[in-house]
Amino acid sequence: MSRLWDRGEGLDAAVLAYTAGEDHALDDRLVAHDVRASRAHAAMLAACGYLREEERAALDAALEEIGAAHARGEWRVTLAEEDCHTAIENRLVARVGEAGLRIHLGRSRNDQVLAALRLWLKDALSALAGQARALAGVLRELARQHGHLTLPGYTHLQRAMPTAVGLWLEGFAAELEDDAEGLEAARRRADRNPLGSAAGYGTGQLRLDRELTTRLLGFAAVQEPVTAVQLSRGKAEAAALLEAALLARDCGRLAADLCLYATAEFGFVRLPAGVSTGSSMLPGKRNPDVFELARGRSAEAEAALAEVLAISSRLPSGYHRDLQLLKKPLFRGLDGVGATLGVLAAVLPRLEFDGARMAAAVDPSCRRVEEAYRLVIEDGLPFREAYRRVAGGGEGPVGGGA
Repeated sequence: MSRLWDRGEGLDAAVLAYTAGEDHALDDRLVAHDVRASRAHAAMLAACGYLREEERAALDAALEEIGAAHARGEWRVTLAEEDCHTAIENRLVARVGEAGLRIHLGRSRNDQVLAALRLWLKDALSALAGQARALAGVLRELARQHGHLTLPGYTHLQRAMPTAVGLWLEGFAAELEDDAEGLEAARRRADRNPLGSAAGYGTGQLRLDRELTTRLLGFAAVQEPVTAVQLSRGKAEAAALLEAALLARDCGRLAADLCLYATAEFGFVRLPAGVSTGSSMLPGKRNPDVFELARGRSAEAEAALAEVLAISSRLPSGYHRDLQLLKKPLFRGLDGVGATLGVLAAVLPRLEFDGARMAAAVDPSCRRVEEAYRLVIEDGLPFREAYRRVAGGGEGPVGGGA
């Protein structure tokens, strides 16, 4: 077992456990992306004359099989290996011998991990945007089925202008689609190729074709200058988590409405047995745990964003081991939002709406704004005068307002 940085001096077991931490387990999800970047890097080295064609072909075939074996669950990154780069290279050398030692030419673990992470992040953002759009579709289907039902609108948690279930659902659907666009826009910072920046200051007299790896990996551009690469660490992660936090916020507000609407006092929605939990004390009670947790877990992406910003904001230029700590909050934050989207998409179609309860909850006095509008349209009154006349006609508000 050899680590890429190892000079044969050994490492205290406690230091290894502390410095590697969970990184080997986190890196397990980057293996496929690191394999992909390594194949592109080998192709570039061959094109530049640093590998023979037979070496490139052997490396490419071995990398493909190493990635496939990992996908089949036949191996995992271990603590002794520390990271996916060491794990892959060790297996590569075991398969192809000396050619496996040549592939690290022109790169460092610093640009290697960032390339894999950015490839992962681009995929993750696209997947999360797809989930957001799928949940918007669920809401629109609910609106199609139940949209005609009257629903009280609320401002200040007081009954305001009557609305409809369809309009309430469509509002959330529109915001989820806006969140999907935000997630896709957040790919911009992740779409720049860091390979070839090595440890942050380039490769000196070694001449690499960074445009070739950019094309092979589907990045939008080479990241230049090389010194900008390590300065950019944490920015793509923060942009992704900001958009994920905004998405989680919208899910949390939808969940908060449903927690309220499921109370006995409101009774607008009922929770079927399969999507609600019971009470250990009260046999007839149904709790909206899934919506409460969707509401509460909206804090996860916000916390992850704060962690990423705190880790990266006070570092001097260049690479620092602190940057390894960005992976955990990034994965945790995006995973949490994805889990919320998935469970809401599964649960929401099973809600039961009580149209009679919603209609009965409408405050008749809130409909008087329609009379004010009639006076404006038919009699030409200024709205303020129409409001004054209608407001004097009975108790209660004319309509919802700030």
